[in-house]
Amino acid sequence: MSDLSQQWGADLVVGADGDLALATPAMGGLQRVLRRLLTNPGDYIWQPGYGAGLAQFIGQPMNAAQIAAVIRSQIFKEPAVARTPEPVIDVTADNAGGVFVEIRYVDAPSGQTQLLAFPLGAPQGSAASPSTQVGP
Repeated sequence: MSDLSQQWGADLVVGADGDLALATPAMGGLQRVLRRLLTNPGDYIWQPGYGAGLAQFIGQPMNAAQIAAVIRSQIFKEPAVARTPEPVIDVTADNAGGVFVEIRYVDAPSGQTQLLAFPLGAPQGSAASPSTQVGP
């Protein structure tokens, strides 16, 4: 069964045929990884351990190693993420005091490199939508 094409925090996408757009398998994997990372543990009542809860780091002093460790602890729970080569997780501070996360991993089914990049707690007035890229 295909996933609907829907980016975190955005509306569903309408396809060229007027129906709801479906995500490609690789894009569906990106959507599931992002959902896991941004969902707080306990928010899914049937899976209380689901989610990394990255929002807990908003407003806290930046600890890049801790944020990367939380991401690493959750990312392998998604079947779309290949174990080798190991994902590259970069957590950096931006000039506005925000935190930016960039994750590169290999999509297990296709073998393509995926890029998932998003701000964590974007400063007021800026867009907080994640960026995704399928392929090298």
